[in-house]
Amino acid sequence: MQTRRTVYFNAPRQVEVRQEPIPQPGLGQVLVQTLFSAISPGTEMLVYRGQFPDLPVDASIESLEGGFAYPLAYGYACVGRVIQTGPGVGAEWQDRLVFSFQPHTSFFTCEPHALMPLPAGLSPETACFLPNMETAVNLVQDGAPLLGENVLVFGQGIVGLLTTALLAQFPLGSLVCVDLLANRRAAALASGATAAFDPCEQYFKQQAQQLLGSGADLVFELSGAPQALDQAIALTRFSGRVLIGSWYGTKRAPLDLGGSFHRSRIRLISSQVSSIAPELSGRWDKTRRFNLAWQALERIQPEKWISARFPIAQAAAAYELLDQRPGEVMQIVFEY
Repeated sequence: MQTRRTVYFNAPRQVEVRQEPIPQPGLGQVLVQTLFSAISPGTEMLVYRGQFPDLPVDASIESLEGGFAYPLAYGYACVGRVIQTGPGVGAEWQDRLVFSFQPHTSFFTCEPHALMPLPAGLSPETACFLPNMETAVNLVQDGAPLLGENVLVFGQGIVGLLTTALLAQFPLGSLVCVDLLANRRAAALASGATAAFDPCEQYFKQQAQQLLGSGADLVFELSGAPQALDQAIALTRFSGRVLIGSWYGTKRAPLDLGGSFHRSRIRLISSQVSSIAPELSGRWDKTRRFNLAWQALERIQPEKWISARFPIAQAAAAYELLDQRPGEVMQIVFEY
């Protein structure tokens, strides 16, 4: 019997690659053989470390229904090729390169509506960045930067870098980025940031203020570290906006809201990609946003940030690397 390999999180810091029967496509389904899947470091590290809250995984994605509980097959960035079509599926799907929100697995079945064909000329590795690019597009739309604004971005992981690359296409006053890791700061500068700082440097706030003037008009908190939110608020000017795209899971940190924040009229904005902002929903839907994300991938070509490729059989080693030595990696993809 032919089998597929699927990654399961069994407990905190316990990853298993299971052998399972390859599913056969039923009525209205296709069978896809995965070529690559990308780890989404922020979210998947919460699952790996057991820091997820008691919430549904993602009700907007069919393959991720249910709650966060071990054992859990997780992931949502698979690119593969349709190798078999079931009854009722048009022949045009056969052999197509497609993207789908699926856990890390070497074969999967689904209905065609859960697939997105890759644009002509786009590599499968670049297509793996689609979920994070959609997130970056959503963040920028929710932040709504204005001409000449000073913008600050905390966190230059993949979502942060994609957000920075999009913001760099705006005529901003300044675009300042913050990250603990030197390789990420270098990537931010290469993507168009005005400056990139280490938040642990002694004079970080003074250096940032020199570029931000009275403070940032718009701040994106994308670091995944709750304590960074306090720094973000402190560097925001009167009536500025702080957009929180990080998912902290069960992590907590105190906020200093008893000082200047009380009189600053700063707005804290929650942003998450599974929905469209209410003020945009009359004109935007998921299809329009995905089309924009595909175009952004073609312009930015984030494949350059893939720093490690692991065979799916070595998934445990990939997560251990991300957990223990994050400074050595930018983006990890699994090869099948």
